[in-house]
Amino acid sequence: MKNAIQQLIHQSLVSLTAKGKLALSIEQLPKQEDIKIERCRDKSHGDFASNIAMVIAKRAGTTPRDLATLIVSELESEQENKILKKIDIAGPGFINMTLNAEQQTSIIETILSQKEQFGHNNYGVNRKGENKKLQIEFVSANPTGPLHVGHGRGAAYGASLANLLSISGYKVDCEYYVNDAGRQMDILGTSTWLRFLQHKGIDIPFPTNAYQGDYVIDLVKTIDDSDLPVHSKEDVLSELPLDEIADEPEKGGDKEAYIDAMIAKAKSLLGDNYETFFNLAKDNILNDIKEDLEEFGVSFDYWYSEKSLMTSHAVNDCIAELNENQCTYEKNDTLWFKSTDFGDDKDRVIQRENGLTTYFASDIAYHEDKFKRGYDEIINIWGADHHGYIARVKAALKALKLSPDALQILLVQFANLYRNGEKVQMSTRSGSFVTLRELREEVGNDAARFFYVMRKCEQHLDFDLDIAKSKTSENPVYYIQYAHARICSVLRQLEEKNLTWEQTNGIASLNKLTEQHETDLLSTLSKYPEMIHSAAKKREPHLIAHYCRDLAHQMHAYYNQHHFIVDDNELRNARIALIVAVKQVINNGLTLLGVSAPEMM
Repeated sequence: MKNAIQQLIHQSLVSLTAKGKLALSIEQLPKQEDIKIERCRDKSHGDFASNIAMVIAKRAGTTPRDLATLIVSELESEQENKILKKIDIAGPGFINMTLNAEQQTSIIETILSQKEQFGHNNYGVNRKGENKKLQIEFVSANPTGPLHVGHGRGAAYGASLANLLSISGYKVDCEYYVNDAGRQMDILGTSTWLRFLQHKGIDIPFPTNAYQGDYVIDLVKTIDDSDLPVHSKEDVLSELPLDEIADEPEKGGDKEAYIDAMIAKAKSLLGDNYETFFNLAKDNILNDIKEDLEEFGVSFDYWYSEKSLMTSHAVNDCIAELNENQCTYEKNDTLWFKSTDFGDDKDRVIQRENGLTTYFASDIAYHEDKFKRGYDEIINIWGADHHGYIARVKAALKALKLSPDALQILLVQFANLYRNGEKVQMSTRSGSFVTLRELREEVGNDAARFFYVMRKCEQHLDFDLDIAKSKTSENPVYYIQYAHARICSVLRQLEEKNLTWEQTNGIASLNKLTEQHETDLLSTLSKYPEMIHSAAKKREPHLIAHYCRDLAHQMHAYYNQHHFIVDDNELRNARIALIVAVKQVINNGLTLLGVSAPEMM
């Protein structure tokens, strides 16, 4: 509807210019999409308002009030204008507009004809009429353990955002960056080897900064160990810095030196068998992650291996390019990236004195590869603890002569769990965290997906497990689903009474919808396309959750106050048409959030 009103006002401006009533050329007029149209908060002022007269009055050499008068006169003279019932001028030059009754109810016909397509828009279509190619990278948790509740929020947000942008004209690819290289993966591989030895009865002191979770212990029980060597305690601990053992940090022990020495010992003793432990841990955990996400309704188009950046020489090629662009320097046999030249707060190491490249070097190469794959826009969804990483990545893009503005980094805050009013204590270091799978098993996929996206991603989220499991109006996802199920119940009752409802009859009788609850629902239904467009533009799927809750609230109020299966055929048809439209919009909104819309509850 906003688009239609924008078009009407733009046509009136063009007409005024052509008639010489407006001291502007056609080229000086604002574009149709730039004409601001807002819904009136106070219904007594009308349905929509525009400040266009105040925006362009000065350049047109007149006052806002006089210009508003000209625009209103032109709008009223348009014979083909069937949209507006009343047009008023308020204050210094606001134009308030009230829709005619037929226009207000026309939203039902639009919904019933477009069905699942209702709300789709062209926000992501470029000026050539092509769908912009967009990549969203999210979750990307290291394959060093199961997904926890923090990863779940990023997964739910990323998947919902991908759905939202897909219906908004973008060609969306979802990608998971697999951190399958580097020190943390070596710690995992070595942790698995040490747990294997313990499983074989070899009493090895387990480093405090190795992976402590029971999942590593469970993992080694699945190993086919017929061809694997079992080393003695003496072989493992010989020449290790036992005086720096991590189990006794209070005595001055260096736990990082100890775990690094243990990694080196594992590679030395195991030889080629080291890859067996490394790959066993990585592959099992990654497969578990994939299964967990699929069951959560989150899928990816690509799983991108960090290790592939090494084997393809992409990292070395990227460093060579930075060298060629004179964006690096050497200091103490270490190669540094001049990131301060591009807005970062300090320069960054990309290659250590031992010749090994850093994680940041891999990340630079990975982002360059994204651009090489032809994406118009790139979205990274990271945990809030990565805030300090944004400047250096954008600096690297500038150094590579790529557009940092094409990369948007969205930060997701951690989710705190509450049970019985008390915060659930979690620690990823000790392995005592709550996994995403455990959360899903406790509250269900629907509640988990919905609760995760109820707030802006950058805001802290308190996840109340008791509310998520309740079947009351306090539980927003239950409340919305129940509204959908109630409508389905009405349709079943209609069928049980051998009454038929046809869409054409319902649409023909929409003038019967005059109750306040009905006009409120009509107004809210008409806002859905605007809300979707705004949510896509702002990258805020939580707006969908709030909208669905508001629509469900109005539907419950309507259900409690009025009968739908009445004797008056026209009124019955109109009301059934209205609630079927509500049912469709609730279904559309929940689908975008990855939440089901059950017909019975």
